[in-house]
Amino acid sequence: MADNKSMSTKYDPQAVESGRYQWWIDEGLFKPNGDKKAHPYSIVIPPPNVTGKLHLGHAWDTTLQDIIIRRKRMQGYDTLWVPGMDHAGIATQAKVEARLRKQGVSRYDLGREKFVQQVWNWKDEYADIIHKQWAKMGISVDYDRERFTLDEGLNKAVRKVFVDMYKKGLIYRGTYIINWDPQARTALSDIEVIHKDDKGAFYHVKYPFTDGTTFNGKGYIEIATTRPETMFGDEAVAVNPKDERYKDLVGKHIRVPLVDREIEIIADDYVTPDFGTGMVKITPAHDPNDFLVGKRHNLPELNTFNEDATLNENGGKYQGMDRFEARKAIVHDLDEGGYLLKVEPIVHSVGHSERTGVQVEARLSTQWFVKMKPLAQAALDNQKTDDAVNFVPKRFEHTFEQWMENAHDWVISRQLWWGHQIPAWYNKQTGETYVGMEAPKDAENWEQDPDVLDTWFSSALWPFTTMGWPDTNAADFKRYFPTSTLVTGYDIIFFWVSRMIFQSLQFTGKAPFRNVILHGLIRDEQGRKMSKSLGNGIDPMDVIDKYGVDALRWFLTNGSTPGQDIRFSYKKMDAAWNFINKIWNASRYVIMNLADDTKPVLPDESKWNLADRWILSKLNATIKQVNDQFEKFEFGEAGRAMYNFIWNDLCDWYIELTKETLNNGTDEEKSNTRDILAYVLDQTLRLIHPIMPFATEELWQSMPHSGKSIMVADYPTIHDELANPDAEVQMDRLIELITAVRNIRNEANAPLSKPVELLIKPANDEVAQIFANNQDYIQRFCNTSEIKLDASLTAPKLAMSAVITNAEVFIPMAELVDLAEERQRMEKEIAKLQKEVDRSAKKLANKKFVANAPEKVVNAEKQKAVEWQDKLAAAKDRLASLKNA
Repeated sequence: MADNKSMSTKYDPQAVESGRYQWWIDEGLFKPNGDKKAHPYSIVIPPPNVTGKLHLGHAWDTTLQDIIIRRKRMQGYDTLWVPGMDHAGIATQAKVEARLRKQGVSRYDLGREKFVQQVWNWKDEYADIIHKQWAKMGISVDYDRERFTLDEGLNKAVRKVFVDMYKKGLIYRGTYIINWDPQARTALSDIEVIHKDDKGAFYHVKYPFTDGTTFNGKGYIEIATTRPETMFGDEAVAVNPKDERYKDLVGKHIRVPLVDREIEIIADDYVTPDFGTGMVKITPAHDPNDFLVGKRHNLPELNTFNEDATLNENGGKYQGMDRFEARKAIVHDLDEGGYLLKVEPIVHSVGHSERTGVQVEARLSTQWFVKMKPLAQAALDNQKTDDAVNFVPKRFEHTFEQWMENAHDWVISRQLWWGHQIPAWYNKQTGETYVGMEAPKDAENWEQDPDVLDTWFSSALWPFTTMGWPDTNAADFKRYFPTSTLVTGYDIIFFWVSRMIFQSLQFTGKAPFRNVILHGLIRDEQGRKMSKSLGNGIDPMDVIDKYGVDALRWFLTNGSTPGQDIRFSYKKMDAAWNFINKIWNASRYVIMNLADDTKPVLPDESKWNLADRWILSKLNATIKQVNDQFEKFEFGEAGRAMYNFIWNDLCDWYIELTKETLNNGTDEEKSNTRDILAYVLDQTLRLIHPIMPFATEELWQSMPHSGKSIMVADYPTIHDELANPDAEVQMDRLIELITAVRNIRNEANAPLSKPVELLIKPANDEVAQIFANNQDYIQRFCNTSEIKLDASLTAPKLAMSAVITNAEVFIPMAELVDLAEERQRMEKEIAKLQKEVDRSAKKLANKKFVANAPEKVVNAEKQKAVEWQDKLAAAKDRLASLKNA
């Protein structure tokens, strides 16, 4: 047992946390327990990107995982929590390129090999920072099993997945319109594109007929476009075949302005007749819908842009100009040439790269794709089986299914240098494609595809590749896969959760996890998303430096409702620190009062007094509530149950009640009280340990205990023999009485140091007996000079009073109380009670409530209604007597 005399009088997080994390690691407490008879429970960490430091969202994510794994470890499960990080392809490459740009260097200056080495250096730098942040957060991961999405084992697994999917026809190479990031110069999948409202315009342009045709008396048609810089790639103008206005124009030829090129007017159902003019220019190489129209009509696909979104040789005199500069020049020239009819300002939704923020281009490109339909269908079918993934909250299952039902083929090739290079080679002479685990034997005749795979391709394999797959005989794969629970943000259901599910089903035949817990985003006090542009980001490490990690973990837990966002505030952090300080001081009081022979073991039940029976019953009920809520992943509700018990029942009442025994009891009574105090504190510290690991370990080590660490102590379970509803009722009556007397004193401004005469008029023998048996508590907590307990007593005229359940309380205070003021106070009390009576009556009159609520809840409401009615009647009687005084 630690030297309890040296315990600080105030919770000092820095002192408490110092060295503890390393001690846990040195003792091997984060590793699986190796008990083959125990149920396995595994979690893989959502690997943070090595793009930078962890933010509050990561802190929230890892805290929830740590709570789950610590509790399961204490419950005797064979727990494994696998840590790791993600190479994050485009995001990390963009960071390194930005750093190099400041030095006046581009990746092309360095070449692929040297540039990739620069990225590895970046990875090492930020992985070290993340490791230190994990330690500061106290997360209990098994570092011996740490993985990186670009490590050798995962690279082998990624290649195998690519090769197998290619052979099955699930991966193919094709030329399609894709989303293109002109800054990163790479393809993007649909979900890496963020749509934002941008200011733009409809440019109404004349397209002249080439053969002298007129339409509505004019020798041109009017086309409205938002992107005149793409017009050099126009291959047709389309109208709807059912549009009577234009049926005679189909087959006619027109000329693209500013270039001497003829195109045809075609008919296609794609065109909506009542949108704009009902005539649409078709640019197959620069619009996904136009691409499909072009395929149907065998139109050429003329690409007019370079990789960096400058115009290429097909852009005529605008070649080399940036797309937006070219737009201005083209609009100017259209106007000068008499082609521009009008400019109509608009606000429209435009796609931007999630990673670089630049406007995305739709670009014709040869890329590698995953055929999504069969994979998505398998994932949907699996949700109808016993192997279905349990989404928490349940509503996100619909989000998942909706995306799967509408999934487009996934473009997986990225024109980057940082990532898993695609295992495909092209023959230099024949152009033949070879896909395999290794390069062809005559490698000199082949050239490997320079592209890398989308970072989500490797992340999608994370739950099983980290366990040793493709070696299906790997010990961890056999023991811990499928994993038990995944915790992540709802914002990456599409990016990551969905892809893990369909890839795991494809390659292991099983869903990758049983549960997926989806939390929200952390916002600032005003509800705004934290961002660099707003300058409202909070560094979790700064919060920990100020308040300690347990306080941050408590805030993140207590504000946690699955699927909901939470707001960070320093006021809430102050409250979290205060709560831990309350636990610290209560524990210090208990520890300082323990004897050398005290053990956290309950004495015989015959030696328990009312307060003992009450606190043990309340503890038992709290343990049940906490376990029930944790099993439902309702972390906030579990936290609230702990808070109410610790703050209200244990600290405010039981510890205060024990002072009577410790000061005035017999030696045996004192010994019993110490044992019960030790037992309740031990169980309480265990209960809250998953949330507050550092403070609870420190306190547990400072009191009598058995075992190396609270981390591996048994988690509290319910004991039916401790449930004591009768003791709870009795104690509730006592607490209500003491609270009423204290309120009267406060209202009358009478200090507790001044003894008062207390008159109690019980409404029945049961409550009279409770007060008669516990006069020592009443005397101590109310500081009474005399207690009169009489069902027939008449209230003094000059007295302050309170109505409690089945009793009235009076304190003669003629010298302190103005009779008129007391009448006024009772009128306010009656109004308050009347509101409660009306509320309860309204609730019970609600047929839906009575029909649908559990019987227990309805009966409890009926009981409350009776109690409020009794209190109201007694208060009215008291007011009547005051008026007659």
